[in-house]
Amino acid sequence: MSVTEKMILRGARLILPDRLSEKASLLIDNGRVASIIEGGGAVPVGPMQSIDLDGLTLFPGFIDLHIHGAMGVDTMEAGADDLHRVSRFLGAKGVTSWLPTLVPAPAKDYERAVGAIKTAINQQADGEAAARVLGVHYEGPFVSTAQCGALRSNYFRAFTDIKELETLAVLEGPTATRMMTMAPEIEGGIDLVRELVYRGWIVSIGHTRATPDVLDLARKAGAHHMTHFMNAMSPLHHRKPGPVGWGLVNDDVTCDVIADGVHVDPLMLELLLRCKTAERVALISDAVAPAGLGDGDYKVWGETITVRDGRTSNQRGSIAGSVITMLDAVRMMLSRGVTAVDVARMASTNPARVLGSESELGSIEEGKRADLVALDDAGNVHLTIVGGRVAFEGRD
Repeated sequence: MSVTEKMILRGARLILPDRLSEKASLLIDNGRVASIIEGGGAVPVGPMQSIDLDGLTLFPGFIDLHIHGAMGVDTMEAGADDLHRVSRFLGAKGVTSWLPTLVPAPAKDYERAVGAIKTAINQQADGEAAARVLGVHYEGPFVSTAQCGALRSNYFRAFTDIKELETLAVLEGPTATRMMTMAPEIEGGIDLVRELVYRGWIVSIGHTRATPDVLDLARKAGAHHMTHFMNAMSPLHHRKPGPVGWGLVNDDVTCDVIADGVHVDPLMLELLLRCKTAERVALISDAVAPAGLGDGDYKVWGETITVRDGRTSNQRGSIAGSVITMLDAVRMMLSRGVTAVDVARMASTNPARVLGSESELGSIEEGKRADLVALDDAGNVHLTIVGGRVAFEGRD
């Protein structure tokens, strides 16, 4: 089906921005949601593809802000064809948009990786339907050595000169998303926030031990999001609230979280939601190349990463990313009793808002892109639509 053709999705439970609508239908035209038919309203007739979604729940497509790869593909080493392979895999897991995420590395590695991302973006409009690459997310290199996590600290930098930014390969163009995770307490950190915001980057705070006063300065400079909240940041302490305490109490700060039951205990996920509410939390996968391959030992970022029972560990014994998808995070939150409407906010609406793309993505509303995923009651994907085209149909 081309994006110029019409499609009608019949009889689904629709997850709308503020409610769930039973037995509704959705008309897609030219890649966008043309009409939402609720309450037994008349369904348009005429030549169009018709898909019956009776018994399924239709969510807005999931958006992954932070993912390093999957199916053996590492975004630091991938070519455009490799990125397309990840996009196909993600499409089968309900993801309709993603940000390939890069780790601290030499400038030549950044240049190669961003070049592949640029090629993939240019090719995907005319290629097969799959999860769309939206841009690039730099996790570092301007982060704290005291909170390096699984990142290679020998490539970390301070921001001492504007030329430091010139060594980063940059996606050009008004539609290319550029995001960076950084620690505001590094040398020149607040100046870096200002410069990135001036250049149109999305700034997220992470891999940090910053104190609340430094974090306040970063927020005033334009940093309003936090990366894999509670991971790779100094822990909450009753006399040193640090990034976690600061993030919990500031309502104009959003945060993303790895909801795999490994990075963050489910009880802490509940605490996070009680403090931030579903309006201010985004789900991410933080998946690394072994995602989708099962248990084993894998070479990632120059070292061996072991995957056992869904948990990663590097040679230092640290967790080294995840092997989940956004679908797994969605299932985790649904299993904890979070409503489908709130889960859609965390998996779709809030990521779109972080990216500044909420007018186009992140919810099922007339005029928005038809990026959709249909799940059964067990959380299995039966249909993924990207820009009005079927990217996956069957059962994941």
